Parts: sequence; C-alpha cells; structure tokens
Amino acid sequence: MIDPLYVASGFGVGLLVGMTGVGGGSLMTPLLILLFGVHPSTAVGTDLLYAAATKTGGSLVHGLARSVHWPAVIRLASGSIPASMVTLLVLWQLDLNGESARSLVNLVLCFALVLTATSLIFRKAIMDRYRRRMELLDDVTTARATVVVGVALGVLVSISSVGAGAVGVTALLLLYPRLPMANIVGSDIAHAVPLTLVAGIGHWALGSVDWALMGVLLIGSLPGIVIGSYCAVRVPETVLRLVLASVLILVASKLAFNELHFSRESIAAVTGSTAH
Repeated sequence: MIDPLYVASGFGVGLLVGMTGVGGGSLMTPLLILLFGVHPSTAVGTDLLYAAATKTGGSLVHGLARSVHWPAVIRLASGSIPASMVTLLVLWQLDLNGESARSLVNLVLCFALVLTATSLIFRKAIMDRYRRRMELLDDVTTARATVVVGVALGVLVSISSVGAGAVGVTALLLLYPRLPMANIVGSDIAHAVPLTLVAGIGHWALGSVDWALMGVLLIGSLPGIVIGSYCAVRVPETVLRLVLASVLILVASKLAFNELHFSRESIAAVTGSTAH
C-alpha cells in the first residue's frame, strides 16, 4: 500500500528542488526523521540514493546543454569520493543503528543545514567580499582548493546527505568566478551524482536504505521537479532563497532540540539505573 503522505512529501521536495536547485537532502532527510520517525541513518541512506536518481536526470540535461565544467567536477570528485569511502568506513565501525551514530548524524545534519542556510542568505555578500581575491588565484591553487572542497563535501554528504547543493554552488562560485551561473549549477549537479551514488551504495551495504520508501518518494518527486523547474522563472529568486533558508534554520533548531531532549533522557536513564 502506497502512503499518499510520502508521495505528497516527495512532490513537495521535488517542487522546491526544481524551483531552487537546492533542498533535496536538506529537506528530505529532516522530513523523514521528524515527520515520519525514520532512523537518521536510514533517512540519510535512502535520501542519498534518491538524490542520485533525481540528479542523474538534471546532470544529463546540463551535459547535453554543455553547461558542465568537467575539470571542476573531476577535481571535486577526486576529493569527495575517497573522503566518502573513509567516512563510511568510520560509520561502519561506529555501528550505524546504534545511538552514537544516531546522535552523530543528527548533529552533523544540524551543522549542514545551518551551513546551507548561511550560504543561501549570505551568498551575495560572500561573493562581493572575496570574488576579487579569488580571481587572482592561479590554476594550480584553484585546482588544489577544489579538491579540498571536495573532501569536505564528501564527509558532510556521507554523514548527513546535505551539502552538495547550496554549499557546493557557493564554493564553486568563489573558485570559478568567471564561469556562468548555468555552468556552476550544472557542475554542482554533475558532481553530486557520483558522490551521492557512492555514499548511497555504502549506506546500502551497511543496511541503512529503505528501498520501498525510496520508490514512493520518487513517484511524488519526479513530477514535482518538472513542475518546479517550470515555475522557477516566475518566482523571484531572492524570495525563494530566503524562504528556503528560514525553513532550514527552523528544521535545524527542531533537530537540535530533539537531540538535546534525547540526550537528557539517556543521561537520566543511566543515572537512574546506577542509583538502583
């Protein structure tokens, strides 16, 4: 039986992704954790493979339109893929279904959501401040910096499934200031496909992917992305970015509050059992 609420959630997230190019992981993962009570590790694993499926279509469109800067994609991937594999090995050692992994995922997710919101709100200010300086960098320094950004994204995305969107775009805008915006977005999406696929397969190997849930989310999100892409040109970009950033900060606050409450309960339970 297909739950219409899951389909509706997939459609809503797809709509936002189509309109802003951001929000897949940053909305879907918290939604699964907060609204549907899915274990954080399962939410991340499922969302990673869901993102790989949805972003493959976007990557093909950008590839055909020649709006992908492949050197940047290769540099990012050469940092992010090894970093993702190492991160997954660490998660495996932690035991993904345990409480330590649950807390780790929630805390990294909060950090990634705040980072995404910050890059959405202050992108213009960051660009105005650092663009001139970044334009003076030579090609070798830019290449090395891109690999380092890839490493950071690999760790962030593998733990939380968030970061490949707004954070990746902001980093690429700084490192490649002469590239048109379409190429920046295209390169970010093209890099997200192998990263989310590798991280998603890793989570699947660790047993934290719900395939049935992923299928239901895709049923809703694919038409949502198409409609959102069509509406994107009709809604002011600044309004969209501010609304999305506000939602992300609220979601991060809710996750942090839940984690704090859960930690207090755990400490109280441990204290109670030792007292007896």
